[in-house]
Amino acid sequence: MTKANTKARKISTTPTVGFVSLGCPKAASDAEQILTRLRAEGYEITGGYQDADLVVVNTCGFIDAAVEESLDAIGEALTENGRVIVTGCLGAKKDASGAGIVSGVHPKVLAVTGPHATQEVMEAVHAHLPPVHDPFIDLVPPQGIRLTPEHYAYLKISEGCNHRCTFCIIPSLRGDLVSRPIGDVLKEAEILVNAGVKELLVISQDTSAYGVDVKYRTGFSGGRPVKTRLYDLCNELGKLGVWVRLHYVYPYPNK
Repeated sequence: MTKANTKARKISTTPTVGFVSLGCPKAASDAEQILTRLRAEGYEITGGYQDADLVVVNTCGFIDAAVEESLDAIGEALTENGRVIVTGCLGAKKDASGAGIVSGVHPKVLAVTGPHATQEVMEAVHAHLPPVHDPFIDLVPPQGIRLTPEHYAYLKISEGCNHRCTFCIIPSLRGDLVSRPIGDVLKEAEILVNAGVKELLVISQDTSAYGVDVKYRTGFSGGRPVKTRLYDLCNELGKLGVWVRLHYVYPYPNK
């Protein structure tokens, strides 16, 4: 699609968002949250550029190759569509002068956010492509929109990391540890299992640290008290009758 065609495009009756998602399972989980919100508000989703009224690119910024791939994907989306919103880890990455890398390389993007920024992405989409309410297309399945095959799903339990390892930039991109309420996690897991998921892939930046930030606070699931702690979470997930796989589990002091 030429730039001239891009400028001439008129927004369709049903607003359509192109979506490109790069990076790790945590980025995919972020993408699922954004896609669910988009579909809930009546947006159509497409994997291409030409049929889209704008494009969201979910980026990775962990290693140099990922940065290059993300910048190339943004550039391609700008060339093919012209209206691009950037989110993900690269959106939070700065250059030596402290300026945002994405805006420095691609100043024509409509908006840039960091990771786990569903609300900020939706606000940017609303600003450039207002939703059209239609109760027939606003409906989404209870489990939301998933990027994984039907038999497994990612279950994110926390965001960020409290460690400051010299070889890792994740805390500077995703911030300190923020554990999700255990009741919310278990409710999401139950919905996924009821939807036919056979394997839950538990993900976070530092899975063993789940609950450290809230001092293993007691939450509630089905009216029962459950501590916000990895052991208790695994115990509850084990009752759902599906495979549970833990990712990013490292030794952690039990304090």
